[in-house]
Amino acid sequence: MESPEPHRPQLQHTVADGVATVVISNPAKRNAMTADMWRALPELLEEQAADPAVRALVMTGAGETFCAGADISSLRAPGEDPQALAVRAEEALAAFPKPTLAVVRGYCVGGGCQLAAACDLRFAETDTLFGVTPAKLGIVYPAASTRRLASLVGPAAAKYLLYSGELIDSERALRTGLVDEVLPEGSLGRRAAEFTRTLVSRSQLTQCAAKEFTAGRTDRDAYWAEQARGSGDTAEGVAAFLERRAPRFTWTPGGTGA
Repeated sequence: MESPEPHRPQLQHTVADGVATVVISNPAKRNAMTADMWRALPELLEEQAADPAVRALVMTGAGETFCAGADISSLRAPGEDPQALAVRAEEALAAFPKPTLAVVRGYCVGGGCQLAAACDLRFAETDTLFGVTPAKLGIVYPAASTRRLASLVGPAAAKYLLYSGELIDSERALRTGLVDEVLPEGSLGRRAAEFTRTLVSRSQLTQCAAKEFTAGRTDRDAYWAEQARGSGDTAEGVAAFLERRAPRFTWTPGGTGA
């Protein structure tokens, strides 16, 4: 990766130990997403999805905040519909074929919450604030984003967030299901690293199939049964368990045309 320009709004990314890390960086505006950043995310995700070295993806923010939403000033320029840009990026993140984890500090608001909700899992620090704020701007929240939020937290909690635009703390976010773990200050990075090490050690066959099934896809049961029969992952998993060793799973999405 090229050395980033520290103050230019951008998406930074690295790959290490099987984990791709995408960092939202716009420090002057609490990591708000510019139009260019929204536009760049789907292509970046496509590259990481195609990389066989990547087994999981982390989305986080630079410094002490995740993302304070969309950079409204950058979205007022003529051109592509700003909401369409955000939805395209969100859908690309939700469709990423491997496990995704949002690592959240500070503010996770508006478009930032949209991105976090599109990840499979969300870990947050104790002082994080979450909010879905279109009602403050008179914006109709996208249909796909609304359905995703309601599926994640339930209709009542989704209505609370959408109707009021109020921010909620990480403990309430945990209770509603918006986040999966809340960590004390200073331990979030360590826990995220530990958890992603676990993710990359597991069977991608299991993970990719589970991701489709939990998303509600119903037309690939036979496909995944065939993948399981031909993958060797089950035999390897059982052998490793009986031999009391770490398994060496070999199935990959790219290798099978998934």
